[in-house]
Amino acid sequence: MATYIMLSTLTDEGRKTLKERPERLQEVNKEVESMGARVTSQYAVMGGYDFVNIIEAPTNEVMARLAVELGSRGTIQITTLPAIGVNEFVEMLAGKSPGGA
Repeated sequence: MATYIMLSTLTDEGRKTLKERPERLQEVNKEVESMGARVTSQYAVMGGYDFVNIIEAPTNEVMARLAVELGSRGTIQITTLPAIGVNEFVEMLAGKSPGGA
């Protein structure tokens, strides 16, 4: 599975929903799983974003569908970044094939 960083910012509607129903965060994580991906880490942060999520998904298409579905609700704005682990990145730069083969 590929790794993605999803940065999200709550809209006014999203802040209202989260204040009224904080358990909604766990419900969304279950929805992510039903779409074929998995939240591996999740952080509430201060600054330009409200949440940082580390997500594993099998394809870019699954991740794109997930981002569109979540964003279409009007409660968050999303920036999604594909991520490469540092070890894999170094191996790639050294000319090694993925997975060390």
